[in-house]
Amino acid sequence: MPIAHRHDAYEETIYGIEGVLSFVVDGQRRDVRRGEALCIPRGVVHRFDNFEAVDAKVLAIVSPGILGPEYFREIAAIANAAVGGPPDPAALAQVMLRHGLTPAP
Repeated sequence: MPIAHRHDAYEETIYGIEGVLSFVVDGQRRDVRRGEALCIPRGVVHRFDNFEAVDAKVLAIVSPGILGPEYFREIAAIANAAVGGPPDPAALAQVMLRHGLTPAP
């Protein structure tokens, strides 16, 4: 759901737990399945989608650990407010900017 973005202050490592999430990292698609890992370096534009019929679950680790739970609470509130449609991209972008993520053009 997050719009394409980058983060300059930390890198992110994704570990697949259930299902499949499709990431596009620096223009290259990479599917992350259970037991697989993906490292997203600082400053690299990326996004993800779930194209499968089942939910996917991943563990995301940011290093250094400067992204706190408030970011996820704010993003969840925007997603929950979008009943029946996609979340408001402008509202997502505002939250992302407040928490050190830079939306891609």
